[in-house]
Amino acid sequence: MSTASGASGHDRPAPGALLLCRARPESAGPAAQLLRERMLLAGAGPDWSVLVPEGKPWQHGTEPVDRVLTGWAAALAVGAPWPVLALWWDTDRSGFTLASGFRRTVGYEWLANGTPVGEDEAMRTFAARLGLDPVLDMQALEPLTQPDPAADAHARVSGLLAVLTHAGVLLPAGVEPGEPVDRLRDAVRIRPDAEQIEWSGWRAAVGAELDVVESGGLGPWLRGPRARTLAAVQLAVGLPLAAWGIRRHSGGWIAVGAVLTLRGALGLAYDQLRAYD
Repeated sequence: MSTASGASGHDRPAPGALLLCRARPESAGPAAQLLRERMLLAGAGPDWSVLVPEGKPWQHGTEPVDRVLTGWAAALAVGAPWPVLALWWDTDRSGFTLASGFRRTVGYEWLANGTPVGEDEAMRTFAARLGLDPVLDMQALEPLTQPDPAADAHARVSGLLAVLTHAGVLLPAGVEPGEPVDRLRDAVRIRPDAEQIEWSGWRAAVGAELDVVESGGLGPWLRGPRARTLAAVQLAVGLPLAAWGIRRHSGGWIAVGAVLTLRGALGLAYDQLRAYD
């Protein structure tokens, strides 16, 4: 397997990251607003979207890129009917984290020279949650968990993305593992469907997300006993998570707790308002 890029390490010293949502941009965009981070959004296949963040948390050295991306992926997926895959890399490692609903995240990583440091079971769980072929796709994923002196960490992530094309992932041209955030953003920015995701205030963000969710498959969960149960669970989980994130100075987990708390409070309020319709 060849390396993922033709540039030297001196050309790519900065970390990079992507968030792949198994949802179209019109669904992923409102959810991404709740992270309160500037991101570029574009389509990444018929049923996928890609989010490229500015990367301020890790650029300022406050938190490593993998921890930030894990928190953001969990926050995006926890109240959505679609999974979120975080891909990240820095000068020492590359890896991924898959978040899906309330289930525990699953991830894998490689050292800069491509040495696998994850568990084989994690790769199998990853394939199962994305509905990949348990035979053919797993045969393609298994080499990523085995030593290969010809493949560095960026090539490993490229190999993962090659398998994900079977699930419909098609990244925009120029969006490649190993590139720093600014180059990734430049590649997405020129796309005709590119959209800048910015924080527009709680009212606008919540209203946009409600429009998407109410018109989709989660509509029944916005009212009645199921809605109240889900909202209560979100509040019960979100508040402690936010407090834990604050204690750990973890922006990613603060985002998870904040999003869960917001959705729980919103769910209870929405159910009460609709009861009077």
